[in-house]
Amino acid sequence: MTLAVTVTHRFGDFALDASFASPGGLTALFGASGAGKTSLLRIVAGLVRPASGRVEVDGTVLLDTARRLCLPAHRRGVGYVFQEPRLLPHLSVRHNLGYGRWFSRRGGDPGEFGRVVELLDIGRLLERRPAALSGGEAQRVAIGRALLARPRLLLMDEPLASIDEPRKAEIIPYIERLRDGSRVPIVYVSHALDEIVRLATTLVVLEHGRVAAAGDLATVLGRVDLPILARRADAGVVLDVEVAAHEPRWQLTVLRCQAGLLHVPAIEAAAGSRRRIWVRARDVSLALSAPADSSILNQLPAQVVRLAASDGASVDVQLDCSGATLLARVTRLSAERLALRPGLAVQALVKGIAFERAE
Repeated sequence: MTLAVTVTHRFGDFALDASFASPGGLTALFGASGAGKTSLLRIVAGLVRPASGRVEVDGTVLLDTARRLCLPAHRRGVGYVFQEPRLLPHLSVRHNLGYGRWFSRRGGDPGEFGRVVELLDIGRLLERRPAALSGGEAQRVAIGRALLARPRLLLMDEPLASIDEPRKAEIIPYIERLRDGSRVPIVYVSHALDEIVRLATTLVVLEHGRVAAAGDLATVLGRVDLPILARRADAGVVLDVEVAAHEPRWQLTVLRCQAGLLHVPAIEAAAGSRRRIWVRARDVSLALSAPADSSILNQLPAQVVRLAASDGASVDVQLDCSGATLLARVTRLSAERLALRPGLAVQALVKGIAFERAE
């Protein structure tokens, strides 16, 4: 399921000029407040008609101003999940979900209701009214309502922004299930990097109404020339890994990825299963040769690709580890003493405690 978007539009003094393509899955629109994320989403949804542009979902053209084609919102087959659930307070959960099916008027599989209820684990909520739901429960119902409208595209505008951390932790696994179990492409707006790392397959970075970068999540996160990402305290990269083995004696798990073998604190996962992990730049150090006596278990041969320009005390270094990208954050003094430069062979030293499960 593919998505291609190209739009230009002016909102007062703000100019939006953005273009990106996605192979499907979950595409995250990431950027600071005012970058144009929600404006772009509203154009895709058909709530705003742009000065020029084209939107195509899996071969179906929803907008093409060059051909004077602009399907109205109700004919686009687009589901929209807002920051607030916006459930109808006088209806039960069951009837709120049914409203989505009725509104679509597209017919559907009689078993679809049950599958969506199971996917989002909301069966026990069906007879409740919205006032009796937690924030996370209400948002899951809102997602279910959008899905039951049988959309060809699902738009989610910061759906976790108004939810506290415990409820956010509750709902993210359901969005993961939706990403992995549904053929509906998702465009997900957020300025929270932890959500992006956990959920996205494709990342689009917006700055001042323009696309600063777009592509595979790991590739974009690994760049050091994007200040909005590289200068963050939590800057880092995502690695896809396979659980290679467990070492119960040491309470460690061995992960295999393109960069090599990695030892991390024990996780509950079967050998051979796949995971996504987040490695933060601040937890990667560099050496010119592998230390013979070191407490750091993860020592990976690497090559310097690029150094980020910095006016501060630290420098972010982009590394190639056997084809995988890592980021290291070192002081400017260390970078000078090691004479770091593109092409230099180094050892990337990664603390085991630096690994955080992204899913």
